[in-house]
Amino acid sequence: MPDKPATQEYPAIWLQGAGCSGCSVSVLNAVSPTIGQLILDEAAPGKHVSLRFHPTVMAATGRLAVEIMLGTEAGDEPFLLVLEGSVPTTISEIAGSGPDGKELDFTEHFVELAKKAMAVVAIGDCAAFGGIPASGPNLAGCKSAREVMAEHGIATPLINLGGCPPHPDWFMQTVATVLLYGLPDASALDADLRPKWFYGALIHEHCPRRPDFDAGKFATAFGEPGCMYELGCKGPYTYADCPRRKFNGGVNWCIDAGSPCHGCAETEFPNLGPGLYRKIDAGSLPRIELTADGTLAPVVPGPYGSTEGA
Repeated sequence: MPDKPATQEYPAIWLQGAGCSGCSVSVLNAVSPTIGQLILDEAAPGKHVSLRFHPTVMAATGRLAVEIMLGTEAGDEPFLLVLEGSVPTTISEIAGSGPDGKELDFTEHFVELAKKAMAVVAIGDCAAFGGIPASGPNLAGCKSAREVMAEHGIATPLINLGGCPPHPDWFMQTVATVLLYGLPDASALDADLRPKWFYGALIHEHCPRRPDFDAGKFATAFGEPGCMYELGCKGPYTYADCPRRKFNGGVNWCIDAGSPCHGCAETEFPNLGPGLYRKIDAGSLPRIELTADGTLAPVVPGPYGSTEGA
């Protein structure tokens, strides 16, 4: 029998910046494939992800853990860099974590890793767009991966996976796609560098309460039937496939649970509009337009900064 081809290994470094670790929790609860299948088996035929560093789930701690990360960085193998949480640019030292007990500056180390990585995946709204840590007063100077990479002239391909937290499928399938087909080109990503296969349609388009919106039936209090736009639903402004994919293995999602969409996959979250449970003035946002007959018309982000009318 012919020998089985050697499995190609792709090292991965997972950094955690300013955040809550909720993105890690989400990915750890992936159903198909499971996180164990991703990092222990072949994520794609003949290809295996070797998660070398993840401060929350790895067994090693302290200097030993950091040495593993630094060894991966210094090696010749191309590696994938995953960033969870925003980059705290003014409170960045991690005391005693570097070689010989020296402080390891998080921002500087992210920059060096991003320069050398084959690609950067910013998982969650904090890493992709700044999120809650970057909201005012932002004393830690938190910034998104894209902002920091632009400031340092880093041209490494970047994929943003918005969400607070993102669906585990968005991460698992993105990694599998990269391993199978290589890095997506510009046409596969929207203006915010999100994969269009997950973030290509407004939640509003597939919401089960969309018929109520079209019929003008709006809930005025939580628990009532009808569209929740008056209660602050951000579905008309948010691009994600939550209505079709759902969470917890397809069990439920925000709208089915009686909550408005908070727009957590968008660049403006959590500052999208006047508040989580406050109605957005449709005419005040660039992603939505009021037509002559008073209906909502979304403006769909095009590739890399252009806009296309829906």
